[in-house]
Amino acid sequence: MEDKSFISKSTGKFRNSISLKLIVIGFLILLFLIPISMIESLVYERQNRKSEAINEVSSSWGNPQTIAAPFITIPYYEFTRTTDENGKSVLIRTKHKAYFLPEDLLIQGEIFPQIRYRGIYHVVVYNSKMKISGKFAPINFDVFKIDDKNVLWDEAEINIGISDLRSIKQSVHIKTQDTVFAFNPGLSGFEVAGSGISSPLNWSNDKELAFSVDLDLNGSSSLDFLPLGKQTKVKLTSTWANPKFMGAFLPEPRQINDDGFSAEWTVLHLNRNYPQSFLQSEGNISESAFGVSLLLPVDEYQKNMRAGKYAVLIIALTFVVFFFMQVLNKIMIHPIQYIIVGLALMVFYSLLIAISEQLSFNRAYLISSVAIIGMVGLYVKAILKSKKLALFLTGVMVLLYLFIFTIIQLQDYSLLFGSIGLFIVLAIIMYLSRNIDWYNIDFDDRN
Repeated sequence: MEDKSFISKSTGKFRNSISLKLIVIGFLILLFLIPISMIESLVYERQNRKSEAINEVSSSWGNPQTIAAPFITIPYYEFTRTTDENGKSVLIRTKHKAYFLPEDLLIQGEIFPQIRYRGIYHVVVYNSKMKISGKFAPINFDVFKIDDKNVLWDEAEINIGISDLRSIKQSVHIKTQDTVFAFNPGLSGFEVAGSGISSPLNWSNDKELAFSVDLDLNGSSSLDFLPLGKQTKVKLTSTWANPKFMGAFLPEPRQINDDGFSAEWTVLHLNRNYPQSFLQSEGNISESAFGVSLLLPVDEYQKNMRAGKYAVLIIALTFVVFFFMQVLNKIMIHPIQYIIVGLALMVFYSLLIAISEQLSFNRAYLISSVAIIGMVGLYVKAILKSKKLALFLTGVMVLLYLFIFTIIQLQDYSLLFGSIGLFIVLAIIMYLSRNIDWYNIDFDDRN
């Protein structure tokens, strides 16, 4: 006859097995990788929706601008001799363009930023007013070994590269020492820029050409420049207090305070990978671009993404605390109760994303963490019937969320701080478990 008491005892030991419980906890942690990936997908989705809102506003107001100003294009004929189908020598004439960049280039501008709204999203746009001045050296085709009689001087044009022509607010004229020229849409050559404006240039090419141009442009997010001058100087000022200087060159000097910023760039032709005159660009001119980006003070999605990367750590440490509460106090905690607590920890990230879109990230983190910690603490008190254990878990979770919040804020030192924190946590776990006899643990099967 089968001994039912033996089966009951064996079943109880199997159910209370430490190894089994650790396996179940590990499986649950792996299982929660699924909602964690869903949270990360949600952040990407909301970030893409924000990008769509920015693109929608930018397409109406003005896209990020890149200025390439100014450069001269002069067509010329090139003659090559070939053989026709009858074997006769034929002289073929083809039309090409030569490009000439200014000797000196000075750009002085002021950026007037604005915040536009599309639903819950904020978009940075601006109006910029710039004065561009400088001079061109006398044109010399001898460096290309091109005869002057093959140069079409009367078709010379001066060009300004502007990445988004729709945002030009006023007609553009170039003033020289002799006259004033009006610009028309379209470039006469695309080796320097992809879009822009141009004007016929009636100029005696044996002397310098001094020029000045006023530009009134709208744009969004960023304003960049190409250093076309043999010496290029760019001076920018703005009331925007959160600039990000980017590109091939950084400004020196620069000042940033609560009232805005001022920045100055000086770039020599030796600092870039293309000459002052060429027939065909051998380098990627756009790679030499530099400028400023107008950042919003807080990028909530970047911080949400960083917070989501620590979701596994929060779940794992919370489950470890549960496990040690179970072992040290000899109580039973069912896997379903682990799952419920894990789901509550997942809801934290959903709350964080939703609230941070309405408030600042720090406030959203405070509200979400207080809500989840309070809910988990009350749940633990209800299932364990112990106020002491509930307060202990609440305190641990407070420290844990403070630890993660600190890591998120410390961008440069997050790895160092996080590693030290994990070392301390592991040391505490080793200390608490030093006297536990893992082979002889009995649980009070109350639950």
